Amino acid sequence: MITLRQSQERGHANHGWLDSYHTFSFANYYDPSHMGFRSLRVINEDRVQPGKGFGTHGHRDMEILTYVLEGALEHKDSIGNGEIVRPGEVQRMSAGTGIMHSEFNPSATEPVHLLQIWILPDRQGLEPSYEQKAFSVAQRQGKLRLIAAKDGRDGAVTIHQDVNLYSAILQPQDRVTYQLQPNRYAWLQVARGAVTLNGHSLNAGDGVATSAAELLEISSDRDAEILLFDLA
Repeated sequence: MITLRQSQERGHANHGWLDSYHTFSFANYYDPSHMGFRSLRVINEDRVQPGKGFGTHGHRDMEILTYVLEGALEHKDSIGNGEIVRPGEVQRMSAGTGIMHSEFNPSATEPVHLLQIWILPDRQGLEPSYEQKAFSVAQRQGKLRLIAAKDGRDGAVTIHQDVNLYSAILQPQDRVTYQLQPNRYAWLQVARGAVTLNGHSLNAGDGVATSAAELLEISSDRDAEILLFDLA
């Protein structure tokens, strides 16, 4: 069964320096029917203006992934990391027992467009940790590339939950397939462009949940970028 979460149905908050859309309940946006999907708790699509960002704040017991679509995001945290995340890179921060961090757009002229993803960890009280890896366009062009997994296989970042996260960049006429196994669940997020999933037309910002063991067929007639979550 496929359940569509349309872009325009998401929560929205525009703070001037930050324009944010919330796939699931977040901050002042609360919808009891959209609290998350399996261990997937947050997908926020953020646009941060030049020179602006999130001041130092804390997290705990959450796996936080940052996926930049355009621009760059500067990260600093209380365990000594200071990095810039750019398109094609995936940042994983395990908040565990507690971590403080800040996120800023270091550009004086260009906004940054990103997805921030929160996943509930498989256990609480983990030691805070950080990881960042790059995945080239060639690795993701016309195919699903594993970018995050519990076992960190195939060069993916390691996430403390039974989740496999894939990224793909599609051009017109590209087609990818994914066989969802029994007792697994999938969430597809269209990061940009438009795709067709098993006959359903999806646009940028749309998400789709499925809970049936089935073959997912994804195609596009224009440039697109997608994230596919395979969840326990």
